Amino acid sequence: MAISKERKNEIIKAYARHEGDTGSPEVQIAVLTEEINHLNEHAHAHKKDHHSYRGLMRKVGHRRNLLAYLRKKDIQRYRDLIQRLGLRR
Repeated sequence: MAISKERKNEIIKAYARHEGDTGSPEVQIAVLTEEINHLNEHAHAHKKDHHSYRGLMRKVGHRRNLLAYLRKKDIQRYRDLIQRLGLRR
C-alpha cells in the first residue's frame, strides 16, 4: 500500500523550499525515500513478491538519478538533504 495523503503532505511541507512547492528535487527525493522504506519492509516480509521488488528497484533508481542531479546542481543542498534523510552516501 502506498503512503497516505496526509503523510505525503507532511513530507511535502517539511521539505518544500517555498509555499506550494511539490516539484523540487528535495521534495521528490523525500517522498521517494518514504515510499522506498515502506516497500523495503514489504519486501523483507514477502520474499517471493517479485513484482513489488521490481517497483522498489525502479523507485531506488529514480531517487538515485534525482540525487545525482541535485549533487551536480547544488552540492550544499545535496549534503543537507542527505543529512536530513539519513541516507548513506
